[in-house]
Amino acid sequence: MSLPNITLVTFGFFEQDFLENIVLAVSSEFNCTVNLREGRIDLGEYYDPARRQYNGNTLLKIVDSMQYPDSLKVLGIFNVDLFIPILTFIFGQAFLNGRCGIASVYRLSNERYGMPKNNQLLIDRTKKEVIHELGHTFGLIHCDNPICVMRSSTYLEDVDQKRQNLCHNCKAKLEIIL
Repeated sequence: MSLPNITLVTFGFFEQDFLENIVLAVSSEFNCTVNLREGRIDLGEYYDPARRQYNGNTLLKIVDSMQYPDSLKVLGIFNVDLFIPILTFIFGQAFLNGRCGIASVYRLSNERYGMPKNNQLLIDRTKKEVIHELGHTFGLIHCDNPICVMRSSTYLEDVDQKRQNLCHNCKAKLEIIL
């Protein structure tokens, strides 16, 4: 059986070094080839002026409609503030057992919280969120292990406390799925 192929689609500008770090982490965690593509959509259509945020549900559907026939999974990376109607904000979301997910770096940067800029921390947080959402696409649900990347993250502190890797139990579940 050939290795799965994952496509990461960027919406907006991201530095090459940043993207290379994310690609390497995803490739390593899922033992796969990772393609990097640029997506182009008018984000204004998905902006909710009352909330001053972008609708994650709609953006997820847009990414899901994009055709990458050579990819088993597709994940869109954004730099806008995402929400879903039942939550104030989200770091990302995915279709459980589905083909795609989305993640946003918007709330992952220190500057949003009045702290000094830290590029490495932003890269580490983004790796965790991208791997987490891709885990959902492979059917993994939230994990109770406090350091597993599949643990739910409501706050930035939750993201920082976990590692970028699947715990032993989640890794075993993924191997059964693949």
